[in-house]
Amino acid sequence: MMSKSNGILTGLTWLLYLISALLLSACFSSKDAELQQWMVEQKGNTPARVTPIAAPKKFVPQAYTQQSAMEPFNNQKLLQALRKDSSQSAANLALISPELARKKEALESFPLDTVSMVGTLDKKNSPVALLKVDKLLYQAKVGNYVGQNYGRIVKISDSEIVLREIAQDASGEWIERKVNLQLLAKEK
Repeated sequence: MMSKSNGILTGLTWLLYLISALLLSACFSSKDAELQQWMVEQKGNTPARVTPIAAPKKFVPQAYTQQSAMEPFNNQKLLQALRKDSSQSAANLALISPELARKKEALESFPLDTVSMVGTLDKKNSPVALLKVDKLLYQAKVGNYVGQNYGRIVKISDSEIVLREIAQDASGEWIERKVNLQLLAKEK
């Protein structure tokens, strides 16, 4: 059974909790009211700034004065452009098709700027170049391919290798060019 003084204490505790909760809620509601009042004042003090939209410009059509000139979509003009493209395509195809048909060699998987010439040998009266790529040494002779632009070795001397490369120029046309790979100077 519960004693009388103990029951009064519990009732008083509950009453204190209730009063403190009411006081706290009163504080929050007054702060919310103050905040709402401040927002209304600020909204009233802020001027609305709307810039007017400019009136649309009047469209003035222009007369077509090039009736005497060649029409841009003329069949003759189109045929000339197609003939020029097909003749260039045939020349490009003749240059690149043998390279695409053959099997790739090991040194073609490396960019030319990573390949360095470190020396030459004479094998059966034929010059052989010593090429270094990633700390590996390769032997290459005239006719072998080096680099990623279909570079075929055409000449090997004691100081350089001459390559014939086939590369695309800025307009996308395949062109032939000569590239020299110099002997790497000794490091001291």
